[in-house]
Amino acid sequence: MVKHIVMFKLKDSLSATEKMEVITRFKEAIEALPAKIDVIRKVFVGWNINEAESWDICLESEFDTLDDVKLYAAHPDHVSAAGILKDAKQDRACVDYEF
Repeated sequence: MVKHIVMFKLKDSLSATEKMEVITRFKEAIEALPAKIDVIRKVFVGWNINEAESWDICLESEFDTLDDVKLYAAHPDHVSAAGILKDAKQDRACVDYEF
């Protein structure tokens, strides 16, 4: 199994309300993907409640293989969901590991 974790930092120029609107739309879109992309075993999006930390969003998902992660990443429904962050995202970090 492969765990795919992605963290996003939103632009500081966004208000707290704007950030929550983007996070909510992103969370809804990503968490709807298992019904459309059958290689997703589990997916969850959470937002950071600790203001002392720099990342705003954490996406945690599970797949059978790294090839499944790559299939998911290129899937049009995932590309569309990820596009929600296009204009709001300042930075992104990702790790994929076997467990």
